[in-house]
Amino acid sequence: MPKLGMEKIRREAMIEATIIEIGEVGSLNVPVSQIARRAGISPALAHHYFGSKEQIFLAAMRHILVVFKESVSKRLKRARTSEERVRAIIDASLEPKQFDRDVVSAWLNFYVKSLHSEETSRLLRVYARRLHSNLLFDLRQLFDEETAEKVAQGLASMIDGFYIRHALQDVAPSRTDVHALVNDYLDLWLAREGLQ
Repeated sequence: MPKLGMEKIRREAMIEATIIEIGEVGSLNVPVSQIARRAGISPALAHHYFGSKEQIFLAAMRHILVVFKESVSKRLKRARTSEERVRAIIDASLEPKQFDRDVVSAWLNFYVKSLHSEETSRLLRVYARRLHSNLLFDLRQLFDEETAEKVAQGLASMIDGFYIRHALQDVAPSRTDVHALVNDYLDLWLAREGLQ
């Protein structure tokens, strides 16, 4: 008789192994057997839990998104003003664990995979909509509707764009510099509206 909770433990091990293997290889061209070996389970059990390699990858990305969502929620609870809430989202988006090599590799493969997989594309749209709506909610407290929309688009584009540049370029801005640049963008809009 299997021990209670073993499926959860094994699924978590597979998700962690998937993120690490994608990070090491730099692509999704990792056999399920290799991921299962790292997780300490059989390939058959991996397929039993997830169904397919694509489902394993999607589970890994959902895990990364849940960790990100928890980080945003934790920071938002401490924020007192709309401006602090927007900065909390920026902080969570650019925190050190988001720049872990394996996580970066998973994100880059996530973007590419979304071009060819409807399920992956749907998950990416959920992330993008959530980021946009979280930013927009508090930006509407600071700016008129049209300006709030522009600032939300700009911040989301900068967060994703700098993240990709940081991952792909040898001479990319540091995470600290990126954080400062994104906050500077918000400062410029606040100053323009006389809010700073």
